[in-house]
Amino acid sequence: MEERFKILDIKTLELIENKLAKPDKTIKQHTEELLKCLDLLLELGYIKKGEIYNLVEKACIYHDLGKLNDEFQKRVKSKTLKFNEDKEVVHNVLSLYFIDSKMFTTEADYLKVAHSVLNHHSYGNVFEILNEKEELIKSLVKDFNIYKIKRSIKTKLVKKELINNPETIKIKGYLHKCDYSASAGNVAEYPNSFLEEALKNLLIKWKKENNNTKWNELQKFALENKNENIIAIAQTGMGKTEAGFLWMGNTKGFFVLPIRTAINAIYDRARKNILNNDKIEEKIAILHSSSLEYYLRNISNDMSENEDILNYHTIGRQLSIPINITTMDQIFDFVFKYPSYELKLTTLGYSKIVIDEIQAYSADLLAYLIYGLEKVNEQGGKIAILTATLPPFIKDLLKKNMDFKENENAFTSDVIRHNLKVINERISSDDIYEKYNENKKLNKNNKVLIVCNTIKEAQKIYNQLKGKVDEKELNILHSKFIRKERLEKEEDIIEFGKTYDEEKNIDKKSGIWISTSIVEASLDIDFDYLFTELQDLNSLFQRLGRCNRKGKKDSKDYNCYVYTKIEESNLVDGKRGFIDRSLFNLSKEAIEDLDGQLSEKEKVSLIEKYLTTENLKDSDYMRKYNKEYEFINDIEPYKFQVNDVNLRNILSEEIIPSPIYEKYLSDITELENKLKDREISIIERVKLKDKIKQYTVSVHPIDVKNYEFAVQSGKAIHYKKVMLSNNVKDYIKVIECEYDEVGYKRMRYDKQTRNSAIW
Repeated sequence: MEERFKILDIKTLELIENKLAKPDKTIKQHTEELLKCLDLLLELGYIKKGEIYNLVEKACIYHDLGKLNDEFQKRVKSKTLKFNEDKEVVHNVLSLYFIDSKMFTTEADYLKVAHSVLNHHSYGNVFEILNEKEELIKSLVKDFNIYKIKRSIKTKLVKKELINNPETIKIKGYLHKCDYSASAGNVAEYPNSFLEEALKNLLIKWKKENNNTKWNELQKFALENKNENIIAIAQTGMGKTEAGFLWMGNTKGFFVLPIRTAINAIYDRARKNILNNDKIEEKIAILHSSSLEYYLRNISNDMSENEDILNYHTIGRQLSIPINITTMDQIFDFVFKYPSYELKLTTLGYSKIVIDEIQAYSADLLAYLIYGLEKVNEQGGKIAILTATLPPFIKDLLKKNMDFKENENAFTSDVIRHNLKVINERISSDDIYEKYNENKKLNKNNKVLIVCNTIKEAQKIYNQLKGKVDEKELNILHSKFIRKERLEKEEDIIEFGKTYDEEKNIDKKSGIWISTSIVEASLDIDFDYLFTELQDLNSLFQRLGRCNRKGKKDSKDYNCYVYTKIEESNLVDGKRGFIDRSLFNLSKEAIEDLDGQLSEKEKVSLIEKYLTTENLKDSDYMRKYNKEYEFINDIEPYKFQVNDVNLRNILSEEIIPSPIYEKYLSDITELENKLKDREISIIERVKLKDKIKQYTVSVHPIDVKNYEFAVQSGKAIHYKKVMLSNNVKDYIKVIECEYDEVGYKRMRYDKQTRNSAIW
């Protein structure tokens, strides 16, 4: 270790052995911890010996030398002194003056390290400080062996060519990784030495149930091409999850999915069936906005102390766990180039990333994702696109700046699962009831799924069927239920929609579930019949995948009814609508002549024929994609702060509907009172907040504004906020609205009375 510090002069070396970096650590001790992190990354193969490694090592040694100044030393020893910008300069700026350019082979290498050290914290505008506080800087470093920074060097340090250089990004990213891990006292990376063996054991377990079991063609393709970027199109039920893990092998990996429920399901499957719940806190993590609450609800019994879960969650957020199941916004927010974004990009650069169902993203999210993947690829990361459908226009976007290995044909089976009737009408509750009733009379399998494009349409169909269908057999699921009810409904639909009963026979039940696009990619369900509105070919084939999912049911007669007339206001027109008109019209044209059985190969052919780059070049979707891609590409590094970044651009606010508030008032009040106790632990506080949040639903901010305006106008009842702590800004609003068995509905305050909003 001592050998590594020889780039410092003797005086500086003596000083760092005695001066503090933190209240309980000297600068040398802290630096040694960074170097141990760097050695761990080297040992795991996440950085290679060579020029980059040497430059990161130098950056680690130089990064905190600015803390030698007297003002910092006074402050680090004091419990009361605060940073005073009239007396002190941030240490990352001062550290620049300790870097000896003679220790570098080229000026370019010096600049890469200098930039990384100078910007390893985002305390103020460092370039303004360098130019405007020269006298203060001189006075703070005058007693040390420092090096003059020429004006020409200062100019070069702000050049885009330097800041955007892939090697600069890598060096700074590794420096952040080592610094953050050392400062937190956490392991920088846990090794992945277990996944390949775990997958072998999984196959052995399956063979005990069926001796003929082996990895299928998709899984073999993933296994054989684990060192390549791959694209694999495979129908629902082909084992994409296992294929993704086989491709990852024993390296760091991220499994990216569009929906939280799918993430939770894969995490549970992996930890229980593949990893056997063994040391999961060092092996696999979920990354989404409610991951801590999910851990507390689902794995608290598997860990000895609540603090273990808190630590598990923390190291997961620091990207220290080898296998990560995540939403894209948790890792691809780096595309906004906020200060320290390089940490995520560098981490992804030595990882493998599986993107599941890439076609499910909107144009703006797809632009962020593809731009991000290009940057990851540039840094050395590997990418696998695993999806049931991949439109040619998206494939072209992926391949524009990246190389992929593809299988010649999509991975499909010859089993015919679907028999389509295409109806050029609006979706009809009469058709649904007629089919449902006929099946009941004939004692046929009668699990009916209805998928609407909007919650409003789903609620309308429910109300039309209510009274005709036994209320125990009529159900509805969408995103406008409070969390508690949505979770219960998701569990109910999965249980109802299972393929086999306990005796391994086809599960036979009678019932109707009405839903929206939330069932497309997140729930493992298998219905007998599907009635759906058309949105586009991608979503249609995802919806078809919820009917006769395993292909074990008869498809000689119609089992899927597709309605191709939809509400005009759903089509994009300026700022209105959400369905791209070009995508919809092409999809309608693709299926209008279909009648009868549809094979998996035919589905792939339809997408390849209609959803091409040429056909969509003038679409709103592509216009938006190109605009967002250009915007993200042109962002200047460090222009945005991390808290300004909202990748999903979600316009929603969590509220408690007034009928729910009144129904559960005593429970909510009791939880509020418990949260006022300043002595409760962090974990207990999270649990109590989560219990209150079970009564919330996400609504558009306009709904909240309309309610608040109605309160001011005397047309709505004012409800007090539900407080989540003693902090006056930590609360959930209660709004007067309609809420019943079909979920949340907007309230027109000028036309309704309070009584109409309550059960």
